[in-house]
Amino acid sequence: MKSTSTIAERPIAPVFGGILEMIGNTPMLELKHLDTGLCKLFVKMENMNPGGSIKDRIAVTMIEDAEASGALKPGGTLVEATAGNTGLALALVAAQKGYKLVVVVPDKMSDGKISHLRAMGAEVILTRSDVAKGHPEYYQDIAARIAAERPGHFYVNQFANEANPRAHEETTGPEIWEQMGGDIDAFVAGVGSGGTVSGVGRFLKSKNPKLKMILADPIGSILEPLVNEGRTVEAGSWLVEGIGEDFVPSILDLKLVDKAFAISDAEAFHAARELLKKEGVLAGSSVGTLLAATLQFCREQTKPLRVVTLICDTGAKYLTKMFSDPWMIDNGFIQRKTFGDLRDLISRRHLDREDYVLSPQMPVQQAIKRMHMYDVSQLAVLDAADRVVGILDESDVLLALVKGGNISKLPVSDFMTSRLETISPKSSVNDLHPIFRADRVAIVADDDHFYGIITRIDLINYLRKQLL
Repeated sequence: MKSTSTIAERPIAPVFGGILEMIGNTPMLELKHLDTGLCKLFVKMENMNPGGSIKDRIAVTMIEDAEASGALKPGGTLVEATAGNTGLALALVAAQKGYKLVVVVPDKMSDGKISHLRAMGAEVILTRSDVAKGHPEYYQDIAARIAAERPGHFYVNQFANEANPRAHEETTGPEIWEQMGGDIDAFVAGVGSGGTVSGVGRFLKSKNPKLKMILADPIGSILEPLVNEGRTVEAGSWLVEGIGEDFVPSILDLKLVDKAFAISDAEAFHAARELLKKEGVLAGSSVGTLLAATLQFCREQTKPLRVVTLICDTGAKYLTKMFSDPWMIDNGFIQRKTFGDLRDLISRRHLDREDYVLSPQMPVQQAIKRMHMYDVSQLAVLDAADRVVGILDESDVLLALVKGGNISKLPVSDFMTSRLETISPKSSVNDLHPIFRADRVAIVADDDHFYGIITRIDLINYLRKQLL
């Protein structure tokens, strides 16, 4: 019987002799469930590189170039300043070729990327993300300084390394052209280091000078005003990772760019979430910026165009950030119902089942596991009537562990704090201060309901949002 599976109809993939052979030749996917106006939208699935991002391409080329020039000696150490993905790609290639790696990353990078880098054997140095080029704690300046001070260390410097755009001019651009059969009207990219825009742009425009190169840029980056208005501005800040700049990298050829779109963090995060929901593609935050800009461009068009952009990296590193509802709420990217009282300060609302609670009979060992799993320092203990009868916090857990013995079967009620600070949702924010001074949490409840707890960080987040 003939199979109806589309999997069975595809050619069998080759057997590779090593992980580096799997870099490049990524598939192209047409997106059909998003509103693209009159345009057809295609994405090159760079997240399917073995390191999970487009940066695998430049890592191989830059390292091979350094080997050929003699700048990188056998057994040497690579040093790079990176938003994460270039570091991961370099770690992948370095491990296969026998090099060590030091990466300097800004402190806004996701924990997933940092853990991934360390798991691959890289030395990770965190530095400030709130300073600009020229500051002694700027991540690129630190990387350059480390390479200069440590013998046998080679500074890769993706931002000025000509092998970076060459990798895209020789591989990414030709692949796109061939996959599209030469029928492509516009290409949308962002700037992490400038290599993609310059390399892919040069190749595609050499094939079709009328092709439109579109830049997707986070609000706060200096590049969109420079492209659209020729105006130099002071860099701001943004949360999207791996895209946008506070300077113009030497390898970036902005003359190739026809138009730029400035995209907010909120637009980027929601675009990435929509991509996952409607197309099944789990992509990173920079892809959200690219997709939001691409959709804006497509919807502006008055005639059908064939448009290509990139799925630069996988979204697996962002599951605790933009794909997490609590994180999106805490950072103001998901708007919830407001009440005009203390319920607005609760980060995990009980009536919406956003919080994690315990029962008095639960074994304390299980409560400890739950606190660790959900990364919380205190949990409300509720009885069968949904009333708060206690709070278990880190101090209570520490006391249980210090007592020793077999605590696995002892109930939470033996260790929870029963001295509770209950406050009405109609109370003033100022009424929270004495509760926090007493090193307690505020339990928001009235005669009808328990609404949730408010901690110091909840109050800090609330006050911070008032200043935005």
